[in-house]
Amino acid sequence: MTDQTEQQNSDGVPYVTTSVGWGVVHLFAKVTDRTDRQDVLNAVKDASAGEHQVVTFAVLGHKADIGFLGIGPDLWTLRGLQTSLQRAGLDIVNSYVSMTELSEYSPDLPDDMKSPRLYPELPPEGKNAFCFYPMTKRREAVGNWYTLDYESRKELMYEHGSTGRTFRGRIVQLVTGSTGVDDFEWGVSLFGVHLDDLKEVVYKMRYDTASALYGEFGEFFTGLVADAESVLDRTLP
Repeated sequence: MTDQTEQQNSDGVPYVTTSVGWGVVHLFAKVTDRTDRQDVLNAVKDASAGEHQVVTFAVLGHKADIGFLGIGPDLWTLRGLQTSLQRAGLDIVNSYVSMTELSEYSPDLPDDMKSPRLYPELPPEGKNAFCFYPMTKRREAVGNWYTLDYESRKELMYEHGSTGRTFRGRIVQLVTGSTGVDDFEWGVSLFGVHLDDLKEVVYKMRYDTASALYGEFGEFFTGLVADAESVLDRTLP
């Protein structure tokens, strides 16, 4: 990857970056009578410069109409996406801020497995069913994750990961860290071939001890990934 510390965005403002990996923002918006199609397209295009990427998806259900997953090295660029979408007449009704990271339970991953986690190429081809949810580990008298020693936590996470690996080829998972920057500790973005692939992976992994005893989940957003033009065709009145 390019050196982020000396780079500037299109406005000449120095990058604000993460020390490792990229920043991530999920934005969920509702269409208003002020929404301008071309301005939305321009916002996505402008925020997709260089290494920055924007994934667009039509949201199913009442929580939002359209969603954007912005990811890249410069947090100002991600903030610019948010501002431009608001100026385009979209009402941002929910959001989540996080960053790509490597799990503390996988310190010896080879480089070819580290790179997709820190610097993913999105969206994965052929996987247009999407959901996002935040999660955290419980801190309760019974089920306090943070009273377990490292080896116990590592063993539970290995079990959890083993279940996830049975979905290789059907699901691409992006787990991003949000401790200290949003309400939960991780954001989970799932891309699947079929909608029921998303259902099955979440259902099966909830039986793992790391999830069943120690997991807390936030609100789910489900959508259909497509290019911005196609999403707007199906969400604007």
